Amino acid sequence: MSEIEVRKLPKKSIFIILIMALICSAGFIFIVQTKNMKMEEVLATLGHKNIENIKVINKMNVEDKKTRAKSTVYKVNFYDINQQKECMGFIIRANRGKYSKDLDCK
Repeated sequence: MSEIEVRKLPKKSIFIILIMALICSAGFIFIVQTKNMKMEEVLATLGHKNIENIKVINKMNVEDKKTRAKSTVYKVNFYDINQQKECMGFIIRANRGKYSKDLDCK
């Protein structure tokens, strides 16, 4: 029987893989943070000024079948400190940039 030879990865390749993983992780964290900060600004304009633990769960592009108007729907979850309630619902961005909300606070 012949033995199977296992070769180690070169140190340079391991270093490059680690650098790429760190860059991807930093990019993901940056995108999530900027999306949350943008939703925090939008919610402040909609009347929820003092919030924490905001999380954008989902983003969907939708289109009205009758008018063919496109809009974006964000599903968000956050805690409103002023009302002392946990809120979950949708933020709708119309095609002209106007925001509206459909939130349920408990």
